[in-house]
Amino acid sequence: MRIVQPIEWTPAGVVMIDQRALPAEVVCRTYTDYRDVAAAIRDMVIRGAPAIGVAAAMGVALGVLHSQAQSIAELRSEFPLICETMARTRPTAVDLFWALQRMRRRFEDCAAYADLQTIRDALVAEARLIHKEKRAIDEAIGRFGAALMPESGNVMTQCNAGALATAGIGTALGVIRIAVEQGRQLRVFVPETRPYLQGARLTAWELAEGGIPLTLITDNMVGHFLKAGKIGAVVVGADRIAANGDTANKIGTYQIAVLARENSVPFYVAAPISTLDLSIPSGESIPIEERPAYEVTHIRGIQIAPDVEAANPAFDVTPGRLITSIITERGVASPPFRDSLARLFAESALQQEKGLAAAGERPAPAR
Repeated sequence: MRIVQPIEWTPAGVVMIDQRALPAEVVCRTYTDYRDVAAAIRDMVIRGAPAIGVAAAMGVALGVLHSQAQSIAELRSEFPLICETMARTRPTAVDLFWALQRMRRRFEDCAAYADLQTIRDALVAEARLIHKEKRAIDEAIGRFGAALMPESGNVMTQCNAGALATAGIGTALGVIRIAVEQGRQLRVFVPETRPYLQGARLTAWELAEGGIPLTLITDNMVGHFLKAGKIGAVVVGADRIAANGDTANKIGTYQIAVLARENSVPFYVAAPISTLDLSIPSGESIPIEERPAYEVTHIRGIQIAPDVEAANPAFDVTPGRLITSIITERGVASPPFRDSLARLFAESALQQEKGLAAAGERPAPAR
């Protein structure tokens, strides 16, 4: 089953597949400046919450690696700007801010005892470690989620939560991939995901490349197929999950969840623990990115509407009460989510602390 990776750290720089060009062609771009990585995130060369987090970490690493600072003090004065440049790219996906916090902590750990080269090496290693962890996390999410999929029949997803979005095997698509590998006979119904067409351009392409059967549908066909009993389960990704389980995901997810509930179809969210934002009580506090109006009035540069005002929120929020379960790398959270998510978050934090203390890849500072 072929899996295409959207981002890699290489000796030449950070290499990304330009997802704007898919599915017509596979274009790879190499970045050596952190400001260009920030632009790539903002302009959707790379997208998807976990992949954005990886890209942000690699962007910070590039900024430190190629800094002209001659002392730790000079690098320390530059470092906040590097991180802030990444933070200003896209506001909704919490993985970006989680990755930046990881890079800040690593910088402070090293700056207290290390020389400049050691700091540079450590930040590159941290970014690569984040990437490696994301791959392992996707595999774990996939294993937990596959058990929830039907033995045969149709499942539905929304937007793109595959390898292109996570730098692993995918969250929602990772669940489907592993279910298929385990022998489940599944076909994936893929809404096109207007206005940016991530479903039509990216998810359909990934599934076709992986040899997984699919049916592409327009967004306004979702209710028809759910009501007709054609869909056995819905599984989607997430960009941010509040403490009560309210979940921000690509625009259109909320209406699918409402229609799934109306038609007694289980609705699952597949996302890493890093997507949890337990600092906010509900989805009302999640910032929603508003993208340019021309993405609505134009498709691939072709104008499809008159020059009128157009709204373009990139995400919506699905209330936790509409979600059957949230699948993470630590296990499956069930309602009440305020309790189950807090437990999984605490277990993950404890495991991470144990792992960091034991990991040879990231030794504790020798103070």
